[in-house]
Amino acid sequence: MEELVVVGGGQAAIQCIASLRKEGLGSEFEAVASQLVEKVNANEDGVVYYDLFKQDDTTYVFLEKYKDQEAQDAHGKTDYFRELGAQMGPFMAGAPDIKVLQLV
Repeated sequence: MEELVVVGGGQAAIQCIASLRKEGLGSEFEAVASQLVEKVNANEDGVVYYDLFKQDDTTYVFLEKYKDQEAQDAHGKTDYFRELGAQMGPFMAGAPDIKVLQLV
C-alpha cells in the first residue's frame, strides 16, 4: 500500500484510514459505500472529512477525519452506518484494515 500523508486540522482531530479488500461486483459495492459517504457527510457534524477512494480493482480506502474522539465514536453507532456496513459485508474479503492517527 502506498504511503498516505494526512495534513491539517486542530489538535484534537482524529484521522482514520480504513482499507477494504472486496470480492464480487465492484459497482454494487461502490453503490452501497457511496450511500454511506453521502449519509455521513450529510448527518454527522463531527466529521471534517469522509470519502471513499479506489486503490486498485480490489482495494478501496475510506479516508476519515473527525473533530474529536466523541465524533468518531458516534459515527460507528449510527443506524445508517450499521445498516450499510452490513450491506457491504458480503462484498468484503475480510475485516477492514483500520489505522487511527493522532494529529501531531
